[in-house]
Amino acid sequence: MNRTLKRDTGFAAVSLLALTAPVLGWATVLPFLAIAGAAAFLIEEGPAFELFARPRDWQSGRLYGLAAFALSAAVLAFLAAPPPAVAATYTMPLPAFAASVVTVGVGTLGATALRERVDEAFIIISAFAVAGFVAALLAQMLVVALGNSPVGVGSVDAVGLPTVTFHAALAALVGALTRSLLSADDRAAATFAVGASMLVIGALSQPVHMVDVGLALGVALFLGIVTYATGTASVEGMLSGVLLCLVTIVLGGPGWFALLLTFFGLGTLSTKFRYEDKAQRGVAEENEGARGLGNVLGNAAIALLAVVGFAAAGDLPVDPDLFRVAFAGSLAAAMGDTLSSEIGGLFDKPRLVTTGERVPPGTDGGVTWQGELAGLVGAALVGVLASMLLAVSAPMPWLVAIVAAGGLAGMTVDSLLGATVEGDRIENETVNLLATLAGALASVLLLLLA
Repeated sequence: MNRTLKRDTGFAAVSLLALTAPVLGWATVLPFLAIAGAAAFLIEEGPAFELFARPRDWQSGRLYGLAAFALSAAVLAFLAAPPPAVAATYTMPLPAFAASVVTVGVGTLGATALRERVDEAFIIISAFAVAGFVAALLAQMLVVALGNSPVGVGSVDAVGLPTVTFHAALAALVGALTRSLLSADDRAAATFAVGASMLVIGALSQPVHMVDVGLALGVALFLGIVTYATGTASVEGMLSGVLLCLVTIVLGGPGWFALLLTFFGLGTLSTKFRYEDKAQRGVAEENEGARGLGNVLGNAAIALLAVVGFAAAGDLPVDPDLFRVAFAGSLAAAMGDTLSSEIGGLFDKPRLVTTGERVPPGTDGGVTWQGELAGLVGAALVGVLASMLLAVSAPMPWLVAIVAAGGLAGMTVDSLLGATVEGDRIENETVNLLATLAGALASVLLLLLA
């Protein structure tokens, strides 16, 4: 066993301390604090240092990586089981805490073990996700069993298999995405990211159904394989897309996912449509149209917020239809903008949206009537599908018009921002985000007025 594998085995062993939470209660924070303090201030040499030291730790002479990981686990432990003297209106469920810590520790070990044989980023990050998922699933089950046994300091509310499965998949994907974006050795950031996502999802009262979870996992596996085989997204783009699909299916439902998948499918096809011609004209997407993290979030972050808002609507004095329409309006804007750019880029003599003057193809803010028509048709298609899939309590013609109008508003905002501030002040991903926000808000406003 080489040094890296030994080190990650040691970190995985430290992460397993989270499983003692049902037994130790609020005292779970103490062993993590002790490890953090010893790593940062006491251990300078010896077997422990050689076991846990990262390359940067050898330079500083301190186990800062271990200290940061243990400290992040201690913070989550405090949120999961605060001392009796601390008033807490809401705490992280103990199974979610255990899953957050163990996912990162065991997932990293799984990725390292496979990296000894395979040197491919997609395969390695997949190994992290699989190992993290299995570890999170087993950790939650064990914590529930301990919490409801005579040895537990307090009972843990029974958690159904669909919920723990969904939480395990969520933890694995968030951990894998954070690890891919940052550093494989940055366990502290990955643990915080997983813990934050588990805290938010755990606060929702939305019931989780096994059929939806099974569908979500099947879709996640399928999309991962297709993405790897076709190269339609970067590793980060693949992870964020799969995570988005998982949350959408479980918190929204299959109808929401079908609408989301329609956007991604048609968007990808439109990008690939006559790609060589667009490349010659200088208007093609980079990396042969492969979607990255920024592209996925720019187009779908508002839709994700709408799904989470819908799941929380039972605890809020808000009509759930507003979140349904916001979801559809944001995707209509994203669909309209994508089709207008990809189709419009094939035609000559675009005009700048702000002045009407002719500009070269590919100019930010330049539009063609063919592109605008394609975008409007795409937005209307989203409206039609939304009326069939999202169960909005509005007549179909009204809903189609509202969503299409929201899509048109988002397309217009995208063009205006492209002609005025894109490039010099903000990036394309931010423009997409603001455009989808405009589409969502416009659709919701029109629904309220109607």
